[in-house]
Amino acid sequence: MNNLVYNEMVKLLGKKRLLAVLLMIAILIPLFTYAQFKTAQTIEEKLGTTDWRASLQQQIIDAQNRLSSSRLSDEWREALQIRLAQQQYYLEHNINPSTPGAPTFIRLFLENSISLMLPLFVMVVTVDLISSEYSGGTIKLLLTRPVQRWKVLLSKVFVMILSISLILLAIVCLAYVISGLVFGYGGWNMPLLTGFVAEGADLNTSQVHLIPQWRYILMVLGLAWFVCLVVGSLSFMLSVLVKSAATGMGIMLAALISGVILRNMVSSWESAKYLFMVNLELTGYLSGSPPPIQGMTLGFSLSVLAAWGTLATFVSFWVFTQRDVY
Repeated sequence: MNNLVYNEMVKLLGKKRLLAVLLMIAILIPLFTYAQFKTAQTIEEKLGTTDWRASLQQQIIDAQNRLSSSRLSDEWREALQIRLAQQQYYLEHNINPSTPGAPTFIRLFLENSISLMLPLFVMVVTVDLISSEYSGGTIKLLLTRPVQRWKVLLSKVFVMILSISLILLAIVCLAYVISGLVFGYGGWNMPLLTGFVAEGADLNTSQVHLIPQWRYILMVLGLAWFVCLVVGSLSFMLSVLVKSAATGMGIMLAALISGVILRNMVSSWESAKYLFMVNLELTGYLSGSPPPIQGMTLGFSLSVLAAWGTLATFVSFWVFTQRDVY
């Protein structure tokens, strides 16, 4: 099995898809670092002070002004009310939720990329793990080796998991090194609040507690890894089913983008909560963001994603081991 995994990893690096993704990450992180630096600079110029309390108070005033508008939809009103309650909670407890620093940048980058950017990176790497064997005509050579089919497929699954882990590790390392040059490298032990529970337009703070930022980042990283694993499993299944990387990429891309749109539109479509793309934004449960559909919880979203991932893996193995190859 070790030799199979090694061979598959060499083949993946030879196609340069993984290297291209790592290069994109190396380009995007400086752009986002600069964007966050300009945002912080603009806020300081607008307020005339570097005091985070003044900045947070201004955000609270802005939210209150927006809530007074009669043209605000019910969904946006509830989301604003929850965000306002969180900001007031941070202010009352003298906690800066956005202390500048490389750890804060890592946390914000992972939270903002978990629903689309990370799945796209994973899809690019995994969507042709099998289909490229068909399109390149190497599938027959692969299956004539004295190794059972399920072992061949399992080695590719291991390569997918290694690739996902490498992508996340590269993001954390590059984000820490590059953003640290601008914001500094401190802030690992900064206290953060978690345990907010959105209940309609209200915010339940009975389970709110403080944790150091490094622990919060580990929780975010774990959830991001799980989301990437599920998206990778679905892309892998498409790679087995459609035999074409372009077709598989098109289907997965449409599903991921529709998920972004659906999360803003499905509040009254309750059964949509069983779609995998509506459940990708798991880090929102840690920060207390309102779920797309009322009643959704972290446990529910994890269960839905686990079910989709398990089903995709089962279909991949069943089809690959049963299909005739001519």
